[in-house]
Amino acid sequence: MDFEPWWLIFVPVLFALGWLAARFDIRQMLRETRSLPDSYFRGLNFLLNEQPDRAIDAFVEVAKLDPETTELHFALGSLFRRRGEMERAIRVHQSLLSRSDLPAAEREHAQHELAQDFLKAGMLDRAESGFEQLKDTRYALPALRSLIRIFESEHDWPRAIEAVKTLQGLVDEPVPQIVHYYCEQAQTALTAKPPDVDAAHKALDAADHALSTTDAAAGKGAMVRTAMLRARLALMEQDPKRERLYLESVMTDAPEYAGLVAEQLLANYRAANQVAAGLEFLQKQYQRHASLDLFNVVFRELRVQQGSAVAWTFARGALRSHPSLLGLDRLLEAELASPETGAGEQEQGPVPGADLTLLRSLIHKHTQRLDRYACRSCGFQARRFYWQCPGCNAWETYAPRRLEELE
Repeated sequence: MDFEPWWLIFVPVLFALGWLAARFDIRQMLRETRSLPDSYFRGLNFLLNEQPDRAIDAFVEVAKLDPETTELHFALGSLFRRRGEMERAIRVHQSLLSRSDLPAAEREHAQHELAQDFLKAGMLDRAESGFEQLKDTRYALPALRSLIRIFESEHDWPRAIEAVKTLQGLVDEPVPQIVHYYCEQAQTALTAKPPDVDAAHKALDAADHALSTTDAAAGKGAMVRTAMLRARLALMEQDPKRERLYLESVMTDAPEYAGLVAEQLLANYRAANQVAAGLEFLQKQYQRHASLDLFNVVFRELRVQQGSAVAWTFARGALRSHPSLLGLDRLLEAELASPETGAGEQEQGPVPGADLTLLRSLIHKHTQRLDRYACRSCGFQARRFYWQCPGCNAWETYAPRRLEELE
């Protein structure tokens, strides 16, 4: 293609058009900026400096000058909710919903924000109603997840299960806590007066089916809980062989949870007059996977079956391999509680001249903070093991080991 000189005319023309467009955009931006009150920029500056209290005051002033600004109202409502001023957050979002000229998309947004306000304020009935109204909107998924949280907090396990099934129909994502919902149903049936054995079997069958679709690593805790409930159900039905099968499956498939079932397994052997075999099984389990809870059970049973000397020999070896103040505290407690130690005598242990009462009191002060389970998600600590954390409501976040073992 030949170059034509008259094409050069386009260069200044294009430059002029670009210059005019830039001038127009700048002028338009300046006009819009001047129309915004100074309080708006002060509020933004406070937010950037992480001063939400002063930002709220500035935005409230802007909202009074321009009550039609919906985005500013949404920002105010979120700030109020973050600060815990739920009444003010609710009023802001209710005022938006009361506007007849509010577009449908913004009305759905306001409804979702209001439902979140009710949820954080603990007004579960109103929160549930608000989220139910969002089922056919673009907020259907977050609303459904919030409904699951509400049903969990209300222990309404059937509705929680149905909500999870609905969620799985909308998105392809695993929800492993559904196994725990069935376990909760089974546990409720077993603790009823009288126990509803049929309902427990039905719930545990559903839990097993849900487990089959769950990743093995993610659902290990749920598997253990299901086996433990199966063992409890077998005990109620006077089927010790099946009970032992489920308890030993926990020891084999999830040895880190052995401490949770060791007492029940030993009781099963005791009921069959096989305490020696039961103790031997637990000792072998401890050699493979040592844990503090399992150590306590083995030490106490050794003391009963074979005497203090054998028990202390085991304890010394165990504490050398796995040093633990909690372990030492537990065995001193067992020694002091023994009828072999006379109340009016100087408590002497296997170590000559050792004042066990003094030794234990010194150790116990340091072990109280270690004798707890802890949530891996929020850090909430408790003396008993929970499948669902009481602090953050997350499932399977408690390691089946005491704090000292995790440090």
